Amino acid sequence: MKYAYTIFYVDNVEETIQFYEKAFGFNRKFVTPENDYGELISGETTIAFASVELGNSNFKKGFEKITTTKTIGMEMAFVTEDIEKDFQKAVDAGAIEFEPIKQKPWGQKVGYVKDINGILIEICTPVKN
Repeated sequence: MKYAYTIFYVDNVEETIQFYEKAFGFNRKFVTPENDYGELISGETTIAFASVELGNSNFKKGFEKITTTKTIGMEMAFVTEDIEKDFQKAVDAGAIEFEPIKQKPWGQKVGYVKDINGILIEICTPVKN
């Protein structure tokens, strides 16, 4: 078995893909002609976005929509060598600072932003062993 995708259900797939291109430098893999599903080229595991409408059609029992007001108990983490520059780039592109960059006791720097949908993103330096 292989972990292949993380899919987030959002109001606007195209707008979200554009945000991740601008904020984090990812490139789009594709977006469906209906703009209800899209993927980013993000390494071995694909980050994908699907419309809330598609989610509603997939999940007959419903699901809790991500909002910008209440942070959900999960995050994506993006590793960078230049955290200050990349953190600011994300904020300049429309991310909302959630926690400023802090030095951790083990030497790593970590900061948190929320994307335009309310998805929590950790921006961090690599852990040095």
